[in-house]
Amino acid sequence: MQALRFLLIGGLILLTACSTTDRDEYISEADLYQAAQEQLERGQWEPAIRNLRNLEEHFPFGTHAEQAQLELIYAYHRSNQPDLVAATADRFIRLHPQHRNVDYAYYMKGLSSFTEGRGMFERVLPTDLTQRDPGAARESLAHFSQLLARFPDSEYAPDAKKRMLYLRNLLARYEIHVANYYFKRGAYLAATNRGRFVVENFNQTPAVPDALAVMVQGYQLLEMPELRDQTLELLRLNYPEHPALRRNGEFNFQYHSDSGDRSWLSLATFGLFDKRDPPGFDSRELYDPEYR
Repeated sequence: MQALRFLLIGGLILLTACSTTDRDEYISEADLYQAAQEQLERGQWEPAIRNLRNLEEHFPFGTHAEQAQLELIYAYHRSNQPDLVAATADRFIRLHPQHRNVDYAYYMKGLSSFTEGRGMFERVLPTDLTQRDPGAARESLAHFSQLLARFPDSEYAPDAKKRMLYLRNLLARYEIHVANYYFKRGAYLAATNRGRFVVENFNQTPAVPDALAVMVQGYQLLEMPELRDQTLELLRLNYPEHPALRRNGEFNFQYHSDSGDRSWLSLATFGLFDKRDPPGFDSRELYDPEYR
């Protein structure tokens, strides 16, 4: 009997691939779930997804239905389908808001946005994620924040906190990049507001020194000496080694226009793949251990 059961489970993959409803009627919920479990263990994500979806379709109120929904979220994540991860997690939360493992669904929503858009390209060429569209990072931060607010003692909370720290640093640095861009375009008020936004909303990130420098530069260009001097004093007291400060503590108002050296990628491709603007305020090598 044990050998017969093994053959039945092994042949289930072929039956699922055929997607014939008539045959599925003869497959038990337990066998379908067992087949999906074995495929998940082997990293066979697509067959596992088909079996889990079949289980959900044919046994929506079965013994394994809720657990299969959670494992479907995981299978979508491992097969790099973040949109389906989020959609399936949302559906689980809506259908089972009091489930003992609903915190996992919240966590996977954050993780799906966290990993969105990251693939082979980032592993082949050096990519500064702080210069990319921050939409997914903002979504991920919001989802992880929701997890911690609802389930502060969740087993996923420690990892979520670490990822939130990374996301806050990334989003803060993105604001500095935008401020540098605005300076180059002569939009001084917009640049200054970006710096102030970082100080007010990301006040414990490595981007704060550059945010203060942005504000000093902006207030100077906007002819607001009182605010300039107040912000400059904060920069001197808290970050006296900032590159925009001269040895005597004076602010170098020409620092933001320094073009810096061209990267090896720019030199090798004659600027084709590395058309970077001057770096502007970017002291990550000094204040950001991760970047170093």
